This record gives sequence, structure tokens and C-alpha cells, in this order.
Amino acid sequence: MTQTDLTVDAVLDATGLNCPEPVMMLHNKVRDLAGGELLKVIATDPSTQRDIPKFCVFLGHELVDRQEEAGTYLYWIRKKLD
Repeated sequence: MTQTDLTVDAVLDATGLNCPEPVMMLHNKVRDLAGGELLKVIATDPSTQRDIPKFCVFLGHELVDRQEEAGTYLYWIRKKLD
């Protein structure tokens, strides 16, 4: 499955924001999703490469995919079932 095959339920654009803002925004956005929904995160802070996977592991969400495109970091996160 490629990223173009993934149908997202919400998008969080955290471009231009630095740690800890992207993860704080992610935490708030995930709260608004229903269990099983897919969130796409767009970020430019390189620390998200470390922080977002740890966020998913710690809270039990699935990091479905991740990708980097010219300094932009993309993440697809499926919220754990409630």
C-alpha cells in the first residue's frame, strides 16, 4: 500500500513549528478522532522523526507510514481503537 492509497480522515499541518509544538498539536488532534481513524501529519521540524514515533508507541497509536520529501516530514497515524 502506498501513501496515495491511504484515505485520511484528518490532516494536521504543523509546518514551520518547532518542538514541542507539533507533538502538542498532534496530541490535541488525535483526541478529536474516533478510534481507527487515520490522521496525516505534515511537519518540517526534524525532531518529529524521533518524537512522533515515540508518541505513537507511548499512547498505543499505529504509525502506518512515514516519509520525507525535501525537508518535509509526513506521517500517517491510525488512532487506537477506543
